[in-house]
Amino acid sequence: MFWIRLRSSIILVIAALFLLLTGDWVLAAGLFVLSLIAFRELMRAAKAGQQTNEGKEAGKGRFGILEWIGFLGTAVYYTVLLLETEPVYWLGVLGLVFLGMMAAYVVTFPSLQAGQVMTAFFCFFYGPVLFSFIWLTRELPGGIYMVWLIFISSWICDTCAYLSGMALGKHKLTPVLSPKKSVEGAVGGVLGSALVGALFGYLFLNRLFEGQNMVWICALICGAGAVISQIGDLAASGIKRNHGIKDYGKLIPGHGGVMDRFDSVLFTAPIIYYLAILLIRFE
Repeated sequence: MFWIRLRSSIILVIAALFLLLTGDWVLAAGLFVLSLIAFRELMRAAKAGQQTNEGKEAGKGRFGILEWIGFLGTAVYYTVLLLETEPVYWLGVLGLVFLGMMAAYVVTFPSLQAGQVMTAFFCFFYGPVLFSFIWLTRELPGGIYMVWLIFISSWICDTCAYLSGMALGKHKLTPVLSPKKSVEGAVGGVLGSALVGALFGYLFLNRLFEGQNMVWICALICGAGAVISQIGDLAASGIKRNHGIKDYGKLIPGHGGVMDRFDSVLFTAPIIYYLAILLIRFE
């Protein structure tokens, strides 16, 4: 299993390097595909796409109307995002997706339950919308460097938390939800991300943003991002436990599905984006 996970991780890193360094529509296309898969994984986990007819399951295993609306909404969302990054435009797409799902609920009543519609919209926001903040961060001035703060805050945090937890872990962080995670591991993950972020700021961003102390700014951004990434990891685990599944999918050997690998990234991306806008003077 270790070698399978390692091989998959190497492939993921190579793919991430290609997409993030290329940026523009290539990155958007990659995130679009990941978003569709993540949306589908969440819908299947929550069983939100199944329609009922007089209490009997119908359409099991096939795409339901809510999923088709989510797929179409994701396509429109990323198209609008490529054309115009102003929030008023792509936030409008969220409103259209919501209205579309509510219209499906009304037209097909009582085949769909209200809880399914609410869950479907949650899945759309959780997957496609949160993934898009990677692209938005990449589009910032100096975004070719800034975007890596997302992965320092999530993947570096995972590694440092695991190592520090193995070496020092004594106190359970969430005994019921994730018994193997420790307070010491969580602190180690935050400190590790902050240190790597500070080094990254010193090596790459100090020259780009002259007159600003990017070492401390990146340390703060990555430290805060690491805290949020661990919440994202635990939240995704909680959803799996609620629905009695081990993994969201089997797409990535040794890791599971897209949601299993990117759960912490999805929470971190919007935090990094907004902290960067708040803390860095883009000129």
